[in-house]
Amino acid sequence: MASVGIIANPASGKDIRRLVAYGICFDNLEKVNIVKRCLLALAATGVDRVMYMPDYYGIVPRAVEGLSKDHQLPIDIVEADIEMTGTQIDSAHAALKMNQAGIGCIITLGGDGTNRMVAKNCGDIPLLPISTGTNNVFPQMVEGTIAGLAAGVVARGLADFPAVHPTKKIVVLKNGKPVDMALIDAVVLKDIFIGSRAIWDEERIRKVVVTRGEPDNIGISSIAGNLHPIGITEDKGMAIDIGPGNISLITPIAPGLIRPIKVADYKILEIGEEVKGETGPLVIALDGEREVEVGEGEEASFKLTFDGPRVVDPRQALRQAVAKGYSQGEQALGKLHWLKEEN
Repeated sequence: MASVGIIANPASGKDIRRLVAYGICFDNLEKVNIVKRCLLALAATGVDRVMYMPDYYGIVPRAVEGLSKDHQLPIDIVEADIEMTGTQIDSAHAALKMNQAGIGCIITLGGDGTNRMVAKNCGDIPLLPISTGTNNVFPQMVEGTIAGLAAGVVARGLADFPAVHPTKKIVVLKNGKPVDMALIDAVVLKDIFIGSRAIWDEERIRKVVVTRGEPDNIGISSIAGNLHPIGITEDKGMAIDIGPGNISLITPIAPGLIRPIKVADYKILEIGEEVKGETGPLVIALDGEREVEVGEGEEASFKLTFDGPRVVDPRQALRQAVAKGYSQGEQALGKLHWLKEEN
């Protein structure tokens, strides 16, 4: 039985950067429409079961209800058995349930923060992240139909490496003990309390540690991208000290918010290398959101690993599946028997 999970964050694309910058407001109705297209594509690939994260807007149930009578899905659609909190922890709890259920692939709708929470509990389940957030370095801009087709062929075992590839992460340590993680960037801020979660004030930044960064990224990782671009599969990362120095950059740290950044120093990190020596009081933002407080006398450090979640490249996944004949012949056409003929 081929099964796929859907974790659609109703809060993604709505944080304070709509007020202090020019981030697009990604409404939940559009997420419903994306999920509709994903579900139709999953059915066409022969997926039998979909498990979804419940949410206060009801994104997946609305998508199912919104399909026309000619598109009634031959899929068992079930809600992940979690206690809803209406916070980001729901994504982590849903990912754990999907991991325990042996789901073959998880489609996420959100930004870097949503995928960070999913990555904490998804284990070896490949992720296919659709960009619907503010900082969207980890998720991709991919059309829902293509995302559903790619997730379906992965769940059916028709695509593997390099279409499904590992990613890096940053392990955050406090006094030598792991306390959290980031998929894209960990940012040390000159703050005492978390306060507003999103980052938009470059003057608060002390240090940045990234798994990757490209010049076309939006967010803090764009600093690395404008220093020395590092790709998703490269065996390295970067640590950057922000402050007076010989390097000046222009970087898009938030949508429409392009700021001058002074870099005191930077270093290319190897896999397994640890960055030490940041003492509190300070706050650490992970993938664009303030998460970890480090008190007076405490020390924070960061370790780069290649133990992040596995991620699906939709284009490569579908090319592999086509090479195996998934879209040809009577067997392939038989997967569409549930479509009613239009009168």
